[in-house]
Order: sequence, then C-alpha cells, then structure tokens
Amino acid sequence: MDRALLNAVLAYIEEQGGGEGLFPTAVEGLNIVRSFQSMMPMRDIYRPSLCVVLQGGKELYLGGNRLSYREMECLVVSVGFPATGQIVEADELNPYVGVTIDFDVATLREVLSQVDTRPTPAEHSSPCAFVAKVDTPLADCILRMVRLLGTPKAIPVLAPFIVREICYWLISGPYGAQICKLAVPDSNIERVVRAVSMLHSNFAETLRIEQLADLAHMSPSSFHQHFKALTLMTPLQFQKQLRLLEARRLMVTQSANVAEAAYKVGYESPSQFSREYSRTFGIAPKQDALNQQRLYSQYASRTVIAS
Repeated sequence: MDRALLNAVLAYIEEQGGGEGLFPTAVEGLNIVRSFQSMMPMRDIYRPSLCVVLQGGKELYLGGNRLSYREMECLVVSVGFPATGQIVEADELNPYVGVTIDFDVATLREVLSQVDTRPTPAEHSSPCAFVAKVDTPLADCILRMVRLLGTPKAIPVLAPFIVREICYWLISGPYGAQICKLAVPDSNIERVVRAVSMLHSNFAETLRIEQLADLAHMSPSSFHQHFKALTLMTPLQFQKQLRLLEARRLMVTQSANVAEAAYKVGYESPSQFSREYSRTFGIAPKQDALNQQRLYSQYASRTVIAS
C-alpha cells in the first residue's frame, strides 16, 4: 500500500510535467508537494488539515514543541495557527513527497453524528497539532483520491464520499478522541476555536482578552488557560504572529515597504514593528523581504505548478 500510494503520487506529478514544488489538484483541498532538497525553516499559518509524508521528513515547531514526522506518518492540524515548518529529509535521489488534505469540519461533524460508538474527547484543551501513523484504511482512502485525479468527471461525484471515509477512519482510529474535539459542538475547544477565527479575521484590530472570552462564553482566566493549552501561545502572542506573517506577505508579494506593512497589520509604530519582526524572524524586515523575494524567485524558476 505504501509503495502504491507513493507511485500514484509520483505518476501524477510526472503527468503535470515533473519538477518540484506545490502541485494543486482538481480535488478541492488536496495538494501534493515534492522537493529535491531540504528547506530552510519557514514561518507560516497552518490550516486545519491532514499532512501526510510519503517520502522524506518534515518538522514543525509550535511553541516550544518540535513535531517530527516521516514516511507514512502525518501531522494532524485541528486549528489554524502560526508555526514554523521545514523539510528536513530530501535529496535528488529520494525527494520529499507529501500530500495535504484540508479538513472540512462540517463533514467531520456529519460523520460523527452517524457513528454509533463515539470516542469521548477529553474536556481539557491540548495542543492543536499532533503526529499520527497512517494506517492501511487511511492510506487506501488517500490512494483512491489520488487515482481519482485521472478521471476528472468522477471527482465531484466520488471525492465527497472519500472525504467522508477519511473522516470516519480518523474518528474511529487511535486518535479519534483528539479528532473529535474539532467536531463536538459547544465544547471548550469549539468555543476557543470561535475566538481563534475572530483573531484570524480581525488581527489588525485592538482586541481585548475580555472580548475574546465573551465570544467563547468563558471567564477571561479560563479562556486564557484553554487558549494557551490549545495553541501553546497567549492570545496576544497569537495575534502578533498573525500580524507579522501578513506583513511579511505584503512586503514579499506586494512590495510594500516596512512602514506600509506595519500600518496595514495594525502597528502604530514602524520602529516597534521592526523590533518585533527582527525578534521573531531573526532578521530586519527589509532584508528579510529581499531574501524571501529572491528565494521565491529561485524556487519558482524550477517549480512546476499544476493547472
């Protein structure tokens, strides 16, 4: 099964022209990645998803934790959060190959409602990302989804059923209790996720902890505790990461200068922005933007993106 899945993914990449980089697919939320070299750590926002390694290795740094995952292991992300990830095992002979499938919480809840024996999620919050083994039923679902790319007309009919099956195997597997935290309505986790969504949508605004706690229907102290247990950051740290990542995107992709980027993401002082940016990324914002533009340009020149 492992070899069949890897071969199917590699065949799809070659059908798209080969090369390395990100290969979007006709299945919404399904993306394929190949890299011929280890990559420098990159700070980014991780979406709720299943990130499967078929060959090579990756690492994720969340708070003070390092999560490593290798061949036929996956990173399960339950809440969108800023973190640092990197490809750590890849070369020309054995490139990194991975598949990412976005989570649809509505489908997860629908499947959970139809399961007779549901895993009981712990009420306490725990980190929003963990590493799990890819077992045979889950690998079979991913293989069938990849093979479905060869019959585009079948995708809208069959892909939703495969997504539901993936949700079922995740719920019924050894990590079902953690997966179910996403789907249980009005749990502490679900209420904190509401506040996380507000932070994502309004990160440039001044938000008080009381506002977020009210949205989650918690006391400020209880909210702070659950939020940090879930994201390994305080709400203010979380907001700062969102602001800095958006500022980096503006400088790299839209050529915004430092002051423009700072004001657009909610900073009142470009100097304060520069200090916090340098502490986070280890380099001044202007120089970092130039480095990132050069990196993306070099990478794009040898990357094939599927249409």
